[in-house]
Amino acid sequence: MTRRTDTPPSWDERMQLATFLDYARDTARAKCEGVSEEDARRAPLPTSPLMTLCGLINHLRWVEHYWIQVVFLGEEDAGPIAAATEDDPDPEMRTAVDFPLAQLLAEYEAQSARYRTLIADHDLDATAKRPFRNGTQVNLRWVIHHLIEETSRHNGHLDIVRELLDGQTGS
Repeated sequence: MTRRTDTPPSWDERMQLATFLDYARDTARAKCEGVSEEDARRAPLPTSPLMTLCGLINHLRWVEHYWIQVVFLGEEDAGPIAAATEDDPDPEMRTAVDFPLAQLLAEYEAQSARYRTLIADHDLDATAKRPFRNGTQVNLRWVIHHLIEETSRHNGHLDIVRELLDGQTGS
C-alpha cells in the first residue's frame, strides 16, 4: 500500500512544494492499487475513450517530462506529447494501453525520483530555459505549482474512473 503524507519534514517553501508534489504523485499511484490489468486499460466513460488508468498515469509521466525537461531545462521534446496533432491530441494516453500498468507506475515513480533530485539543484526563482509561445517566462516555483495542480486535477479523474471500473473509492 502506498504511504502518503502531505506534512513536510521541515517548513521551508521548497520542502512544502516538494512534499505536496510527492503527495499528489503518491495519490495517483494509490488510486491504481489492486486494479486488474484489464480494468487498467478499460475506458468506462463512453465519451472519453482515452480516459483509462493507464492513460492517465502515462499522461502524468509525460506532462512532468514536458514541464521539467523541455520547458524548465530546455531539452528537446522527444516524448509522445511532441507528436500530438489535431487528430491525435493525446498520443500518450492512446498508446498507454500497450504497456502493463505496473510498468507505467514503475516508470512514473523512477522518473519522479529523478526529477526530485534534478530540481533540488535549482533555485525556485530559476527561470525556465523555454518561454511560453507568447514569450512568458516562468520559474521553477511556477513549474512545481503547475505540476501539483495538474497531478491533483488528474487524481480526480483517476478517482472517477476507478469508481466506475470496480466501485473502489477513497485512497
